[in-house]
Amino acid sequence: QVQLVESGGGLVQAGGSLRLSCAASGRTFSNYAIGWFRQAPGKEREFVAGISRNGGRTYYTDSVQGRFTISRDNAKNTVYLQVNSLKPEETAVYYCAAAPAYYSGSIYYTVYDYWGQGTQVTVSS
Repeated sequence: QVQLVESGGGLVQAGGSLRLSCAASGRTFSNYAIGWFRQAPGKEREFVAGISRNGGRTYYTDSVQGRFTISRDNAKNTVYLQVNSLKPEETAVYYCAAAPAYYSGSIYYTVYDYWGQGTQVTVSS
């Protein structure tokens, strides 16, 4: 089992920034690839960014490329998502999830075994 807890969400104006954190406990965190997803009301959960088990590879959906940065600190069992230049349409609950290392960068939420409870990001116009 891996337990994941997200934090860092909040209310920001369009163009603002946040740093989301995903703290893990349980099984060896460094064995897992991590993904960030988001889900807006009435919409499907979508992949935002992913990172390999050692942080050597990162993946982004096209719409956030250049604005979001994913990173991890395995010594602290934490993954971060720096989100910049936020847009109102990016208002959503942001989730982190853990998957076996061979699924690194997968955009399919079904391959992720463990999920956090989510953190709300609200972007005002």
